[in-house]
Amino acid sequence: MEKVEIIDVAAEGKAIAKVDDLVIFVPYVVPGDIVDLQIKRKKHNYAEAEAVQFHKYSSLRATPFCRHYGICGGCKWQVLPYSEQLKYKQKQVVDNLTRIGKIELPEISTILGSEKTEFYRNKLEYTFSNKRWLTKEEVNQNVVYEQMNAVGFHIPNSFDKVLAIDKCWLQDDISNRIRNAIRDYAYANNYPFINLRTHEGMLRNLIIRTSSTGELMVILVCKIEQDKEKELLNRLMQYVADKFPEITSLLYIINNKCNDTITDLEVHTFKGRDYIFEQMEDFRFKIGPKSFYQTNSAQAYNLYKVARNFAKLTGNELVYDLYTGTGTIANFVSKQARQVIGIEYVPEAIEDAKVNAQINGIENVKFFSGDMKDILTQDFINEYGRPDVIITDPPRAGMHPDVVNVILFAEPKRIVYVSCNPATQARDLQLLDAKYKVKAIQPVDMFPHTHHVENVVLLELRENN
Repeated sequence: MEKVEIIDVAAEGKAIAKVDDLVIFVPYVVPGDIVDLQIKRKKHNYAEAEAVQFHKYSSLRATPFCRHYGICGGCKWQVLPYSEQLKYKQKQVVDNLTRIGKIELPEISTILGSEKTEFYRNKLEYTFSNKRWLTKEEVNQNVVYEQMNAVGFHIPNSFDKVLAIDKCWLQDDISNRIRNAIRDYAYANNYPFINLRTHEGMLRNLIIRTSSTGELMVILVCKIEQDKEKELLNRLMQYVADKFPEITSLLYIINNKCNDTITDLEVHTFKGRDYIFEQMEDFRFKIGPKSFYQTNSAQAYNLYKVARNFAKLTGNELVYDLYTGTGTIANFVSKQARQVIGIEYVPEAIEDAKVNAQINGIENVKFFSGDMKDILTQDFINEYGRPDVIITDPPRAGMHPDVVNVILFAEPKRIVYVSCNPATQARDLQLLDAKYKVKAIQPVDMFPHTHHVENVVLLELRENN
């Protein structure tokens, strides 16, 4: 298809073109671009394509700042100025709540943009591979590359191929320096990188966590089956410790499984302690190697302030915090509540929540672990009390219908619904509409240069209930 104009931005970070009645989704283009398209996949009423030639660049287009843009698969909206990104995220929230929710809505507040649009993440995970991804330019050079090991990010749809990353703009530059130093040391000393198909090799993953307190955690994940490999690991860890004395927590994990999950594996401390701290107001949160914490620390604070303000707590309320994770929101609102009950599926997260409550001297919180639809029942509410306020922050899939039904049974005065997926949020709002009216909506951008958007909704019990 020749000289097709891009007209809009869609979900999943792709843009939209329309030819006759066919809607075409295209990555790495912006509204106003005029391009030739090559169809990659076609269904009855839509198609997916890529731009193979540009005839005109949109006046909206920005110059990507990352040399890996368009290859690693991340930060797809770098070609849009940040102001335009916010506009389309706001539109995404409006479209989902009106098109899917189909309920009465107040005016949606202007999205809260992120003060930092580069180096804003506090956690990144890199993958090692002995099969480096070669770009089209590298392939066309017909050069035999002696070094085919790489540490970086998986190429989309190629689980065993890794793009070698020189500089990532998502995390503080210390992350780049540590990753590149480990890579160079491994190259110089012939360390075996993992083969992601056969699972042969030693170096597997590298996780780097930074915090608002200036602390730094580095976790190296390796396959270790022989004494020789353990000696190589010790040398590498000592090298990292000597070169980066600012590391607060230097850890390693031995993973001899076929999958990359580390939740069931022992963490070994090479240097320092096995945790770092995050700070939010006068709260301190202990972050371990397996802990969940919002990856944009500064925006997490803004998000939680919105949730706390929407809750309108006076100090007399019983608050339920559903999908509490490590209890960040529960602990954050505890000073304004009589009591907070947090419920979470992951037992390790609940243990972190209890520790964080203890660290901050918070005594009016209780935490329960288990599947939400099994824990939050009418019997549970009868035993622990009918909540005045429910704060819920479910995963992307939204809330199970059984959970929605129990919320409707509990009839709290207010519900604060925090969501990372406005589409499933809209579906749940429609279910809650039987007893609740949406009173306020506040989108928050946690992830610049991506299509992802968080949204906070305040619901209040209708007067006739």
